[in-house]
Amino acid sequence: MIKTLLSRVGEYRRASILTPLFTALEVLMEVLIPFIMASIIDKGIEAGNIRMVYAYGALMLLLAFFSLYFGVMAGRYGAEASSGFAANLREGMYEKIQTFSFSNIDKFSTAGLVTRMTTDVMNMQTAYQMSLRIAVRSPLMLLCSLCMCFVINRKLSLIFLAAILVLAVALALIMSSAVRFYDEVFEKYDELNGSIQENVSAIRVVKAFVREDYENKKFKKAADNLYRLFVKAESLLALNNPVMMLVVYGCMIGLSWFGAHYIVIGDLTTGELTSMFSYVMGVLMSLMMLSMVFVMLTMSAASGRRIAEVLEEKADLSNPKNPVTKISDGSIDFEHVTFSYKQGSGEKTLRDITLHIDAGETIGIIGGTGCGKTSLVNLISRLYDVDQGKVLVGGRDVRFYDMEVLRNQVAVVLQKNVLFSGTILDNLRWGKEDATEEECREVCRQACADEFIEQFPDGYHTWIEQGGTNVSGGQKQRLCIARALLKKPKILILDDSTSAVDTATDAKIRKAFRERIPGTTKIIIAQRISSVQDADRILVMEEGQISGFDTHENLLKSNPIYQEIYDTQMKGGGDFDHVPSESGQTGKEV
Repeated sequence: MIKTLLSRVGEYRRASILTPLFTALEVLMEVLIPFIMASIIDKGIEAGNIRMVYAYGALMLLLAFFSLYFGVMAGRYGAEASSGFAANLREGMYEKIQTFSFSNIDKFSTAGLVTRMTTDVMNMQTAYQMSLRIAVRSPLMLLCSLCMCFVINRKLSLIFLAAILVLAVALALIMSSAVRFYDEVFEKYDELNGSIQENVSAIRVVKAFVREDYENKKFKKAADNLYRLFVKAESLLALNNPVMMLVVYGCMIGLSWFGAHYIVIGDLTTGELTSMFSYVMGVLMSLMMLSMVFVMLTMSAASGRRIAEVLEEKADLSNPKNPVTKISDGSIDFEHVTFSYKQGSGEKTLRDITLHIDAGETIGIIGGTGCGKTSLVNLISRLYDVDQGKVLVGGRDVRFYDMEVLRNQVAVVLQKNVLFSGTILDNLRWGKEDATEEECREVCRQACADEFIEQFPDGYHTWIEQGGTNVSGGQKQRLCIARALLKKPKILILDDSTSAVDTATDAKIRKAFRERIPGTTKIIIAQRISSVQDADRILVMEEGQISGFDTHENLLKSNPIYQEIYDTQMKGGGDFDHVPSESGQTGKEV
């Protein structure tokens, strides 16, 4: 874990080296000041030598100036190193997430990833800065102060050693108890963030069902769990200060008692005792700061493990050594394909799928919920890899292609349509970054999106809110289809992406596809017969297997599942904007 995290220091190594260097110089200046002060008292004030007072006083001022300068430089480079380290951690995690397959992403909740990139990274930033400064300053100050104390009087210095031993044992017991609570704390952070994210993203549903009180109670429960864990952890850590104060005052009492005795018998001067008091405060303040470092490291250890989990996660999918960078055509072959989302679980989503689709064909896919329709098309663009068998596009196994090339030529409009904040043109250009406005208009005509875009006052420059909340479901679907068309793919997959579009518009979109992109292989997953009955062939799926693969007419004659779906939809009344004819065939759109 530590190696993974420190590898992200990157270009801030110089600042990370200069920070402890300047901190060490700052400590050296501070340690020398009490020693000079003792000389002022003994050689200047008590000896009545004013010149020595001025000389040593000027030297103290010089040391104080250098201490200030070194402290400022240490603070500057420490801030640069810790902020840069945090930025690199965020960028590293974000870049890593972009390489994840769907199966990788399934391991981490969205709320968990957000917590890792915010709260956890902030903890690591604070811990790193403290490690560079306080974790260097405190041990150095401790050692140097102890050395100076032994130089002044060895016997009195034994008081410090006893105090350090007592304090170290107490801190070790406190920290070991607090660690386990912080591991739980960040798990509860995930639950809290998940509750917030779910509520905000689904606020319309919450209000529609008047569930505000229920959501408030759920959030309060998550917040209370976090509160209780923090109270337990902080209650333990709060023992640091009382223990520290007990040791500090015990040292001062012991130093005063024994120091006065040594002054009387002549083994110690007044100046030396004064400097010993300065050093004892330096020693004990160093221990206090070290306890703060331990607290922060305790908190950040849990955060560090969570960040390292993301950075060390191996992407399930990767490019081959010499990837193919050109796809010849849009033909698709499945050869004895078996697939499961969790390999080895025994739960097969697809079982022994074998089929061939010619380039330019329009294929409809229909079947019940959970039969494997979406899983099937996800394998074409290699969003997942098969367990057994192989999927071929353009005559080659998809695992041989460069994934970027493959996904640029296999455009997928998913079930959940997502638009991003920006103008309509900005969203369309996700399909092609340098597309002209005329190219965007053309694909919108094919997707029948131009009809509503031109009614907006700002047309194609209309601002889309985050998540596309200011457009309807059908409008969002048509914009997503247009965005996919802009890629000019060899294969276009519509995964139930016209479900929010009325059947008249659905028919127009399919007609536009036939006339304007005849060479593109089109795969249409749908729940309604009217969306696929004009396809060249229709794939009927049931429980992860192929039940039938033929034309609409032939399936009506030979496939019981297709017949049942057809009878339910068409003879039962059909779609809301269709008029069923007497024979049961689809009537004229109205």
